[in-house]
Amino acid sequence: MKQAEPPSIIPCSRPLHFQIGKDSRGNWVVQDDRGLRGGLFVDRAQALRFAMFENGNRPQAVVMVPGVFELDLNRNAPPLNSNMPADRKVA
Repeated sequence: MKQAEPPSIIPCSRPLHFQIGKDSRGNWVVQDDRGLRGGLFVDRAQALRFAMFENGNRPQAVVMVPGVFELDLNRNAPPLNSNMPADRKVA
């Protein structure tokens, strides 16, 4: 009896990159470049820990932003499945 191969894991088309900076209220902000993940943190260490965990522990994918960096909650994230039928897509 043949054993079936395990399902392949399809990686994201592009790994996430994160920006870290301070907002106008002194909170540390983390946000990925696609607007999918992020948050507010009390200190830099926690912000960096989150970004490193979310990007697979890749320090080259984390950028410190100088000046004021506000968390953008209004940014529209790209659709997760662009093959979805047009009548099912959210505008």
